[in-house]
Amino acid sequence: MASPSAQRALDWLGENENASVNRLIDWLRIASISTDPQYAVECKRAAQWAADHLAGSGLDAQVLATGTPSSPGHPIVLARSAGANDYRGPHVLFYGHYDVQPVDPLELWESPPFEPAIREGGAGVGRRIVARGAVDDKGQVATFLEALRAYKVTGSAPAGGVKFTVLLEGEEESGSANLEAFILANMARLKDCDVCLISDTGMLGRGRPAITYGVRGLAYTEVTLHGPNQDLHSGLWGGRVLNPITALTQTLAQLWDGRRRVTIPGFYDGVPDVHPQERAAWAKLGLSASESLASIGLPAGADVGEAGFSAVEREWARPTAEINGIYGGYTGAGAKTVIPAHASAKVSFRLVADQDPARVTKLFFDWLADRTPAGFRWECKDLSGGFPATLPIDGVHMQAATRALRAASGVEPAMIKSGGSIPVAGMLKKHLGMSTIFMGFGLDDDRVHSPNEKFELDCFRLGCRSHAMFIDELLRLQSR
Repeated sequence: MASPSAQRALDWLGENENASVNRLIDWLRIASISTDPQYAVECKRAAQWAADHLAGSGLDAQVLATGTPSSPGHPIVLARSAGANDYRGPHVLFYGHYDVQPVDPLELWESPPFEPAIREGGAGVGRRIVARGAVDDKGQVATFLEALRAYKVTGSAPAGGVKFTVLLEGEEESGSANLEAFILANMARLKDCDVCLISDTGMLGRGRPAITYGVRGLAYTEVTLHGPNQDLHSGLWGGRVLNPITALTQTLAQLWDGRRRVTIPGFYDGVPDVHPQERAAWAKLGLSASESLASIGLPAGADVGEAGFSAVEREWARPTAEINGIYGGYTGAGAKTVIPAHASAKVSFRLVADQDPARVTKLFFDWLADRTPAGFRWECKDLSGGFPATLPIDGVHMQAATRALRAASGVEPAMIKSGGSIPVAGMLKKHLGMSTIFMGFGLDDDRVHSPNEKFELDCFRLGCRSHAMFIDELLRLQSR
C-alpha cells in the first residue's frame, strides 16, 4: 500500500496527466539531434528545458558545458535534491539523455518528427505520442520528471525527501564522447551516490512490466580500405587491379564462420556459456522468435544467429559483430563507372560479461591488418565503446525497484536482459563501483531510431506511477 505522500502523488499524476503529456510534447518539439552540429543550439535548448523542469520541482539544477573550448560538446544537466533532514536511505543517481537520433528517412514519417502527434489506439497499438525522442529517451525521462513534480506540488519535500542526483546527457545517441571526462571531472558530486536508476529500456509487452538487470557493451568502429591513389576507369582498370569495395566486402564476410561465430582470435575470451538457471527462467517468459520476426516483416526461417543458442539467448547473453553501414565509389543518380580509391564500413560489436571494448576493438583492427591486400592500407577509427553491465537481482535496491513496479502495475515484473548498450552503466561501475537498475517502459514496436517513433500513453502513465512508487520504496528502506 502506498504511503499517504505517495498516494497524493499518484492521485495528482492521474488528475493532471494531460498537463504532464503537454509538457512532454513541448520537450519533444525541440530538435536535439546530437550527432549533427547544425542542431547544437537545439541541444542547448533541450538541456535548459530539462533544467527548468527540475528546478520547478525544487531541485538545484545546472546546465554544465562539456568538451573543450576548441571542441565543445553538448551540455549535461546536473541536478540534486538534498533529501529530508532525517533521510537515511540510499542516494540515487538518475541518468537519462535528452538528445535524439536523426530523423532520416524523412519521407517515411506520417507526421513531422518534431511536431508531436497524439494518435488514437487500434490494431493492437495503444493511444500514443508519435515524435522523434518519444520513447528514446525524452518520454521515459519525462516519467521520472513528472513523478518529482507530483511530490513537490502535493506538498512533499523535493523528490519526496529522497536524495537524488540527476544527470541528463546530450550525447548518448552520438557515442557519449564527453561523458567519461565529465564523470571523472565531477567525481566529488557523484561519489556519494549508491546506485544508478535508468529508464531507457523496455518491457516484455503491453501489461508485462519488466526490470532489466543487464545490458550489453559496445565497441563501434569505422574502417576504410585505401587502394589506388585515385578513382579509376573501370573499363581500363577492371580486371587489372583489386577493387577496394570488393576487397572490403570479402574481408568483412570472413568475420563469421559457418556457425555464425565471430572468427577474431580471442574475441570470446571471458564469455561464459548461458547459465542454466537463466536459460530456464528466460524459457518460461514465453517469448516467441517467430512473432518477433513477423513484426518486422520476416518469416520464422529468418531466425539466424550463433548456433546452439535461442534468439533470446543470443540477444541477452551472447556477443555479436555487425556491419552497420558500407559505402564507397559512386552512389549518385545515373551511371559513373569507376573503381573507387577506397571503401569504408561501420562495424560494431555488442559485448557481454568481461569483454573490454578497447581490447575487442584492437583485436578487430589487428585482424584486419592480417588481411591487408598487397599495396593497400587500412585506416581504422575507434568511434565509441562501453562496457557491459549486470546487476544481481537479489540486491536491496533492485528489490525496491521490483516492489515499486509491482505496486504501480499490479503485476509481478519480469526480470530480463537487453541486447542494447547504455555506456554510462559501464562507466559508473568502472569509476565509482556503482551498479545500475534499468526500469524502462518501452515496447518492442515503438520504432526506436526509426520513422514514426512512438510512446504509448499507458506506458507513460506506468512510468510516472512507477517512479512515484520507487521514491516511496526508497523512503521505506530507512526502516527495513
